[in-house]
Amino acid sequence: MLNKELLAILACPKCKQPVKLNQEETGLICENCRLLYEIRDNIPFMLVDEAKKLD
Repeated sequence: MLNKELLAILACPKCKQPVKLNQEETGLICENCRLLYEIRDNIPFMLVDEAKKLD
């Protein structure tokens, strides 16, 4: 799980809005852009090109 302090300062690299942890705690969601940034080995991969689009 991500450190709560780190989570509080992370923002979407595309729109700069805050992100939130998904229910499974496997990624960070930007509700504004409808993107999911994966978390691998407790490291958030905040690359727009690697983000998954949400339906």
